[in-house]
Amino acid sequence: MSTPRASQGTADLRDLARRLAAAGATVGADDVAALVEGVAAAPEAWDAEAWLALVGGKPDAALKAELGRHVETARAGRIAEKVSPSRSQRLTQLRAELARRDLEGFIVPRADEHQGEYVPARAERLAWLTGFTGSAGAAIVLKDRAAVFIDGRYVLQVKDEVNPVDYAYCHLVDEPPAEWIAKSLKPKGRLGYDPWLHTPNDVERLTKACAKAGGELVAVDINPIDIVWADQPPPPLAPVVAHDVAFAGAPSAEKRRDVAAILAADTVDAQILSDPASVAWLLNIRGADVPNTPFALAFALIHADASVDLFVDRRKLAPGLIAHLGNEVRVAAPADLVTTLVRFGKAKMRLGLDPAGSPEWVRRRAQAAGAEIVFRDDPCALPKACKNPIEIEGTRTAHRRDGAALTRFLAWLSRTAPKGGLTEIVAAERLEAFRREGERIRSLSFSTISGAGPNGAIVHYRVSDATNRVLESGSLYLVDSGAQYLDGTTDVTRTVTIGTPPAEARDRFTRVLKGHIAIATLRFPEGTTGSQIDILARRPLWEAGLDYDHGTGHGVGSFLGVHEGPHRISKLANRVAFKPGMIVSNEPGYYKTGAYGIRIENLVTVVAIDPPAGAERKLLGFETLTLAPIDTALIEPSLLAPDEIAWLDAYHRRVHETIGPLVDAETRVWLEQATRPIGKG
Repeated sequence: MSTPRASQGTADLRDLARRLAAAGATVGADDVAALVEGVAAAPEAWDAEAWLALVGGKPDAALKAELGRHVETARAGRIAEKVSPSRSQRLTQLRAELARRDLEGFIVPRADEHQGEYVPARAERLAWLTGFTGSAGAAIVLKDRAAVFIDGRYVLQVKDEVNPVDYAYCHLVDEPPAEWIAKSLKPKGRLGYDPWLHTPNDVERLTKACAKAGGELVAVDINPIDIVWADQPPPPLAPVVAHDVAFAGAPSAEKRRDVAAILAADTVDAQILSDPASVAWLLNIRGADVPNTPFALAFALIHADASVDLFVDRRKLAPGLIAHLGNEVRVAAPADLVTTLVRFGKAKMRLGLDPAGSPEWVRRRAQAAGAEIVFRDDPCALPKACKNPIEIEGTRTAHRRDGAALTRFLAWLSRTAPKGGLTEIVAAERLEAFRREGERIRSLSFSTISGAGPNGAIVHYRVSDATNRVLESGSLYLVDSGAQYLDGTTDVTRTVTIGTPPAEARDRFTRVLKGHIAIATLRFPEGTTGSQIDILARRPLWEAGLDYDHGTGHGVGSFLGVHEGPHRISKLANRVAFKPGMIVSNEPGYYKTGAYGIRIENLVTVVAIDPPAGAERKLLGFETLTLAPIDTALIEPSLLAPDEIAWLDAYHRRVHETIGPLVDAETRVWLEQATRPIGKG
């Protein structure tokens, strides 16, 4: 763990601690430096003073300002440290540490202990080592070679971020780590891994791969990257707060009883919850430990009697949170998870554990103590995915506000881009500014993808000073964005033309739109999964010999993760059937490398459909939640069937009627034109 920097001034912090104590602060004199470091390691919140709740007492404006300066100094120091040592030097340092431990190599996943998409700065080991900043990937470092593994979203990005001299580029699907290990690990080679960062399923695959190579998979007690990463940030400190039942829709006690009943029915004594989103949903709490997702990094143990052990850093708990949790929730330090698992094991109890989402370390520790491990899905995942009526209505409301902000942006874009000089960064900042004016917003739900021309073809593009492009006439602009509101999470993509679009782009855009409409209008029987309907979104592209290398839809949380399971729409097999209340994205696309990208994304929720006469099965369908115009200048009407035109016209009519009253007069004029029926100019 990194230590407070001397540059912050130890004497200054001690004096500050004394003055805070005089103001009634609850943070101890010796803990102020650690608090500053932890706050600096957390994402910077839109509410710049939210973290001051962790200080306690009533510090005056001068004390608050001084604390804020120390935090900013710590953040600035972290940014400065990113440039040294070089990536190649870091690789050399890691290999030296591996040699000291008699390891042939080491696996570096893009993961933390919770297997989440977003991880704290402390867990960005893959980015620190290789430079790759994508949300999914891994690296394997051997004595004489190394490889970085990415999926189809990052085939272009990895080339910009990772030195090909140091690492070979491999596809996670076409050449997964297990296959690479089987071919590359030397006989009797010892391949290290951190059991906190891999699931039991991961370990099973990796063990087989090492055995196939004649080697051995070895768990390490301390991650070697943590040894060579001299300025690794500490764990983040951001406030953990109560999530009002007015937004959650159900009290925590009710949720705990429902989940406990699931455990009891399976004769499981308790289950470990490794996903912080499950912990947040179950206990009606929210946090800010990682970017864009409002949860606190924590583990929990839900018992069959509906009580919960919550393992979380107490320094993060906002005033009043203990009372909110109630007597049936016992708060313990993260380190106490060890003793709890040992106690569980000695009692020979049955412990549920998700083999695809929990750390291997938990399985090893509990099993060694004598517990019976029962591999089973996270019992919160499905109930969390099936939003209750209050959550659904909240999401509808959030999408109306979000749609108004996006519509204002699109109207502004139509006036500004033709003048020339508008860049991707300025456009993304303007869209964020429109959203910030709305109510109940807490942050973006992910970093805005603002891609002009060829940058739009990079599926998970992140604009930087080095890549920032001007939105040029005759090009396409793709903007994928969303926000976290107290009452819902949004995610929407629009592709617009700057000036007159090329004929090819109109053809591709219309095919993507046809796939989007096919999903939006689908009616299907109960029991249908996303993998069964994915083909409908791709069919118009397939007919022209085209496709896209990402899923068609992902689940979305309620003021939680913008990417949420267990349901999805994808080519990949998925055994989770759609159920009413689930929210999923509908986002087919097309990407022409070096030219442009196209994606049309709305969020939809699963609803029950009145069956026609004679129906033998209950039917479900999708209600579109997102409300923002689709660029009709990119549509080739001759490719659309009458029912597809009818859907688009009805959608635009709904957008106009709903969003029109929420925007300014100038935007309403633009909206009137943007939502005109196809064929009427």
